[in-house]
Amino acid sequence: MLTSSPPPSTRYDPQYDPLVAKTPGAGRDYAPTYWVASAGPAPQDDGPIQNDIDVDVAIIGSGSTGMSTALYLAQEHGIAAVVLEANQTAWGCSSRSGGQGQNASGRLTRSQWIDRWGIDTAKKLDTEIRTGFENFKALTREFHCDAHDGGHLYVAHRPEKVAYLQEQTRVRRDIFGYQAKMLSKEEFQEQFCDERDAQGAMWEPDGVGVHPLKFTFELMRKARSLGAKVHPASPVQGWQTINGIHHLQTPGGVVRAKRVAVCTGGYTGQQMTPLLKNKILPILSNSVVTRPLTDAEIQATNFRSQTFMTDTRTLRFYYRLLNDNRLQLGSRSSITGADAQDPQHLKLLTDAIARKFPPLAGIQIDYSWWGWVDVSHDMMPRIARPDPLQTVWHAVGYGGNGVAFSTWAGKRLAQRVAGKDSDHAVFNLPIYNSALQYPNLFNVVRSEAFAPFRRFGQYFLYKWYWMQDEL
Repeated sequence: MLTSSPPPSTRYDPQYDPLVAKTPGAGRDYAPTYWVASAGPAPQDDGPIQNDIDVDVAIIGSGSTGMSTALYLAQEHGIAAVVLEANQTAWGCSSRSGGQGQNASGRLTRSQWIDRWGIDTAKKLDTEIRTGFENFKALTREFHCDAHDGGHLYVAHRPEKVAYLQEQTRVRRDIFGYQAKMLSKEEFQEQFCDERDAQGAMWEPDGVGVHPLKFTFELMRKARSLGAKVHPASPVQGWQTINGIHHLQTPGGVVRAKRVAVCTGGYTGQQMTPLLKNKILPILSNSVVTRPLTDAEIQATNFRSQTFMTDTRTLRFYYRLLNDNRLQLGSRSSITGADAQDPQHLKLLTDAIARKFPPLAGIQIDYSWWGWVDVSHDMMPRIARPDPLQTVWHAVGYGGNGVAFSTWAGKRLAQRVAGKDSDHAVFNLPIYNSALQYPNLFNVVRSEAFAPFRRFGQYFLYKWYWMQDEL
């Protein structure tokens, strides 16, 4: 049977770039990810906005942050929010990420927390992040999301990185009480996989790999069962605040909201709101998934676990064996959306497969995609109300570590939107009580004037990181 192609305006746009596009589109198709191909049908939604409506709380973005915010607003505060999604539900990070749920938030390590904020604050932050991870783990047990609770492996890609991981293991064990342990190169290759880059690894018990789209779909089902409404193909194309009411213009009508929560991650456009303009640097990450490995290939690579792995490169690779014996691997990509389709970015990943797992050199790639990661000025997220005079909150800046923490960020964001945060000491932590800042290009004074040059700086940082990682 012949099928018609979608209109050009709704086709997946591989060159979409939040720094230059006015909007992410309206009703665009998903990226061609493995997660989209294997998630099954999306849950029922409430259709696009069709007319002007008045709501208490509007949430912009239907990824795991937006859907968990809607869930906890309904479940814990009796507020039925309206979720506005530009394209398909969970269209951004939640259908493109690596699905690695770590006991982490942002890109900074616990050692860096201590260096930046002192040991007392670092321990309080650890308690908060750990609590969030346990909440995520409980949800993965409740949801059908292909969860694998096997911990996380941090793999030394060069001999000199072994000492670094030994110190990270000591900090986690002696200061924060985790049961992390070091594995020699031989132990790692015998117990987990024969990864030829590996010179040793730190195993930490807290890590759950998930199918991120199935997980977010489950959040959506639960939120809607409690009264939340989800409207796809309803991008916010204009925003005015009149007498304290936010008028959010969508193609089908104006949503007048008393309160707004922005949960758009790496897809936060420059035109969304002045409160976030130039405050996030979206960075592309590429992912591939191979055809299923044969029994002989499993034996040749000695894959014994689906525990996910991250190597010690600054421009890190993340990888794991999936339920159906496919290899998933990802890393950084191009700097601009316009360059995203250049074959060199795919080659970076296929070369990594050949280097790490020589028996898989040249293996067929069944899925290849890229997505935007939201990076803040200090590599840590912010779940905050940027202007106390405005009833607008946001949760952004995960830096690639939002799979687990985004659901907890949604829970905390719901508390803030509901006005239940004033007497909680936890909101004195830096991820809650400090604002996003403008870029600081080459350690010069922070200023919005440097924002147009962020990618110029990113280009040279990538070159520098590559030399540090590989030479």
